[in-house]
Amino acid sequence: MKWHTENIHYGTPTNPCAPDRVPGGSSSGSAVAVGAGLVDFSLGSDTGGSVRVPASYCGILGFRPSHDAISTSGVIPMAQSFDTVGWFARDPAVLNRVGRVLLHLPNVNPVRPSQIFIPEDCFSLSSIPSARTTGVLIKSMEKLFGGSILKHVNLGDYVKEKVPSSHHFLAKGNEHAYNIPSLAALSSSMRLLQRYEFKKNHAEWITTVNPNLGPRLSERIWDAVRSPEENTGVYRSVQTELRAALTDLLKDEGILVLPTVPGDPPKLQMDLASLEVFRARAFSLLSIAGVSGFCQVSIPLGMHNNLPVSISLLAKHGSDAFLLNLVEVLYDTIQEEAGFAEKFTN
Repeated sequence: MKWHTENIHYGTPTNPCAPDRVPGGSSSGSAVAVGAGLVDFSLGSDTGGSVRVPASYCGILGFRPSHDAISTSGVIPMAQSFDTVGWFARDPAVLNRVGRVLLHLPNVNPVRPSQIFIPEDCFSLSSIPSARTTGVLIKSMEKLFGGSILKHVNLGDYVKEKVPSSHHFLAKGNEHAYNIPSLAALSSSMRLLQRYEFKKNHAEWITTVNPNLGPRLSERIWDAVRSPEENTGVYRSVQTELRAALTDLLKDEGILVLPTVPGDPPKLQMDLASLEVFRARAFSLLSIAGVSGFCQVSIPLGMHNNLPVSISLLAKHGSDAFLLNLVEVLYDTIQEEAGFAEKFTN
């Protein structure tokens, strides 16, 4: 997933919220078109985060559907175990309407969420003050549904216990001292399976054509092409176990809240070495939906220090209609609370 998107061939789309910052992943052109008001909605692909990250950086809504919920027929594959077709919008009603067309969903009445899980350990990875993220969400949920549905959890501990196959990918020593080890393990398993599938899909073309690739992208692509053949069974076990564990946690109408990204959009031309901690934390958060196949929506929460802020909601695989409806119900209240928080914390 090329989440940095500084393109040596065609230039970088201008982030409408912060022109000196990157606009996000490989679908950032679509996000910029929506964020700049040029179109009402747009499509994008999300394998590792290329809808969710640009939505966050450009201050708009972005939806990654449940894996395999929308056909990718005709889309050039990157890694089939994670590829999805997502979309962007500024208006939650438009986001919902587009989803109903793409997902072939009937109109159904919104359903009250049964529980809202807030993993404090995941939000500890974010540099954004909690008053601008979880504080806004908690106040919104309390207004609409009451505080009894809010539950605080430690997601890293839950994943460590419930996804034993992920232990194969735990780093040794202090490599993940700045991260949550069990979620970093999910990220590692996702990256390795993506690399395996990318090689199967594209190695022949890359070695034959030797295309002119940007320096940041070239190294990762050639690493994938030259990687040894691997047994993918343990990767599949991580996927199966994580989906089962999160399904058991959320049940039918539960929601998991996450930071979409761990902080502000990076500056253009920022040294890649300076981004490594941010990048590792970002992939740990993004891999939760990626590995489980759950649906996820990124919701804007206004601006903090003149940069866009967001939060994400996840629902179990196949609960796309429920999540789209919930966003539409929540949106006005969450924007009102975000406005209050912006006024008093900026």
